[in-house]
Amino acid sequence: MAYSKKVLDHYENPRNVGSFSTIDSTIGVGLVGAPACGDVMKLQIKVDNGIIKDACFKTYGCGSAIASSSLMTEWIKGKSISEAQNIKNTKIAKELELPPVKIHCSILAEDAIKAAIKDYHSKKK
Repeated sequence: MAYSKKVLDHYENPRNVGSFSTIDSTIGVGLVGAPACGDVMKLQIKVDNGIIKDACFKTYGCGSAIASSSLMTEWIKGKSISEAQNIKNTKIAKELELPPVKIHCSILAEDAIKAAIKDYHSKKK
């Protein structure tokens, strides 16, 4: 299986790798996994006035999972929560030209966005 140039670029030069403090109430954390392949993705978003000011990730998995995480963080920074929540895995898969067998990596990224936003909202209650 050959990866696209975009997957290789994000895999070899991942953007926004790292983590934020989990005790900060402006931080939402999404931790998701794909038991079938063993990929685990942790996404953190830093939200200010409904806008995702920053995002970072730690992903354990294949090149497609790391590339999906990296691209996702690039896309959600500067977006409103509702805009980020509307990012679908199909857009990630299309942008990275993921082969069908790796579509689940883009689904993981979409799930991580939703989980991080849900966690952020739960901290605001």
